[in-house]
Amino acid sequence: MITFAELIFNFSTMKTVIRLFVLVCLFPCFLQAQNKTLHDFTVKTIDGKDFSLSDLKGRKVLVVNVASKCGLTPQYEQLQSLYEKYKDRNFVIVGFPANNFGQQEPGTNEEIKEFCTLNYGVTFPMMQKISVKGDDMAPLYKWLTLKSENGNDDAEVTWNFQKFLIDENGKWVKSIPPKTVPLAEEIVSWIEGE
Repeated sequence: MITFAELIFNFSTMKTVIRLFVLVCLFPCFLQAQNKTLHDFTVKTIDGKDFSLSDLKGRKVLVVNVASKCGLTPQYEQLQSLYEKYKDRNFVIVGFPANNFGQQEPGTNEEIKEFCTLNYGVTFPMMQKISVKGDDMAPLYKWLTLKSENGNDDAEVTWNFQKFLIDENGKWVKSIPPKTVPLAEEIVSWIEGE
């Protein structure tokens, strides 16, 4: 027969074993989320082709959600200038059209591509229209906006033209507010920094 003291000791030991089991099972999931990088994602280009972001290894990346009918739409011009100036210095911009704010990107992918090319001469990579917030948020944007995914910070997308800086190893560095222009000192100095 088991004494009361033995029963309590066994229960305590069992709780410890259960805690260890949970920790061993969940810890790898936690590490995996934080070890994920930009390079783990594949997205679709504006032309509908798969684009592995692992192709950007070794480059600094500025990810930006864009819209054609926004007061900030003229930022396309500075984005293109920034891209032209630094594209040969291991830097790239990746644009993601999104219609999440004030229905300011209502067009199809074809219409968006035509608008960007004709009005701003955009040559940096543009991807298919996605959702950058809400229940249908694209997986890449979950990684960009949630500390539990990127391991660095929570950064809700607040409007069109929010920028995310990603280092050469695909690690999340910083979120830049929508109204901060692409040629702002904090962005340029980050690109030029070693």
